[in-house]
Amino acid sequence: MADHPRFGPAGVPQMFRTMGAKLADVPKLLRVEELDAFEYAAVRWGQVPQMKQVDAETLGGEARKNDITLSLHGSYFINLFGEKEVVEASKRRLIACAQAAEWMGAYVVVFHAGFYGKNGKAETLRRCVESVREVSATLKSLGIEKVKLGPETMGRHSQFGSLEEILEVCRQVEDTQLVIDWSHLHARSGGGLRSVEDFRKIVTAAEEKLGTESVRNMHCHFSKIEYTYKTGEKRHHILEEPGFGPEFEKLAEVIVEFKMRPVMICETALQDVDAVKMKKKLGKIQKKN
Repeated sequence: MADHPRFGPAGVPQMFRTMGAKLADVPKLLRVEELDAFEYAAVRWGQVPQMKQVDAETLGGEARKNDITLSLHGSYFINLFGEKEVVEASKRRLIACAQAAEWMGAYVVVFHAGFYGKNGKAETLRRCVESVREVSATLKSLGIEKVKLGPETMGRHSQFGSLEEILEVCRQVEDTQLVIDWSHLHARSGGGLRSVEDFRKIVTAAEEKLGTESVRNMHCHFSKIEYTYKTGEKRHHILEEPGFGPEFEKLAEVIVEFKMRPVMICETALQDVDAVKMKKKLGKIQKKN
């Protein structure tokens, strides 16, 4: 758990790639930027870890040396609500991601649970809880005990992942991590995060369901986002782009009010640049209070 709000990019920033940086260089480059979190992107992975254990351990060592909190975003190829073989393959992908997360010392595997399909919402919730419990039990049997599973709030109406659904999964399954993607909730609600009170309501609902410590230690994604009322999420936008929401300053007010210490992962196209901006915006509000 973070000892203070931490900020970092989702994946290796493009500038680092342009510089020719290796994965093991990322923590020290983030430290130069005064960032202190990094979410490794395992989003194209199959059913076995697609990185060598030595590479994961080297990344973890560099992260600890530079005080960078690691998380891992799991495979996009996960659907816990499909046919049996699809669900079983999805579980194996989650386990593969968790194994790599254990090697590198990442504290959570963030994942998208899947699509409702022909299932009712009550049935998808039941199946999600069942599958996450099974994966969690398998991880324990493999000796993977420090990595939490983090089902993420989602931005499209067709996807499992409303705030209420994610809170309920976290309530019912031990060793889960609350993951709030604020841009997704903004898109899913048709632009519903407009005021400080809108953010406060979400944090209050989470606190009532999961307790104060879960809220203070939530894992977050943030960007501005474009959406349609019919489908929800359309595309992410950079922090300073006009005409899109939500506004980070309003979330920052709530972070200070609730004494939160989230790991805040930036998902804009300028992952590290915008992460630095968010950190500075929060710092200004902290000074005012």
